[in-house]
Amino acid sequence: MAELLAVVFAVLALLVLSGFYVSWRAGRLDRLHTRVETAQASLDAALERRGAVVLELASAPELEPASAVLLADAAGKARRAGDRAARELAESNLSRALRAVVEEPGFADAMAATRDPVGDDLLAEVEAAAKRVHLARRFYNDGVASVREARSSRLVTLFRLAGHARMPEFFEMDDEPPAWSAPA
Repeated sequence: MAELLAVVFAVLALLVLSGFYVSWRAGRLDRLHTRVETAQASLDAALERRGAVVLELASAPELEPASAVLLADAAGKARRAGDRAARELAESNLSRALRAVVEEPGFADAMAATRDPVGDDLLAEVEAAAKRVHLARRFYNDGVASVREARSSRLVTLFRLAGHARMPEFFEMDDEPPAWSAPA
């Protein structure tokens, strides 16, 4: 009788410990999903901010008209992009347009020619916004990779620990910031 009681107690202890472990894994998965949602919001905010400062740069009087049109068009398309694939493409195009304008020979000299502190602040804002997008996308994609790895576990699949949460998708875009050069 004592042996049977010990076996029952061991099985119950194993079930309780297993329940705690499964509960911990479900909580961890929930926290990872929350982290991805937060990172998505940060990425969206960084992309919106970059678009706004690029539009502001496009309206700078020091910028040549062709560059201004290129930046304004790319920023406008990025803001109006509908679905995820269109947004990834539009944001990539904005990154390429920004690099093309900023890395153009004489850009830094033309912007510095006025010695307007507002222009310097604008360039610093554009640079910061471009770097913020790069970091926000990296942080978001790292979170997505963590969720995908956690959801690939047999335990998560067996007990449906992810519930009805959709599998997050990577945000693939060209987010390389321009090479900022000082005026000569």
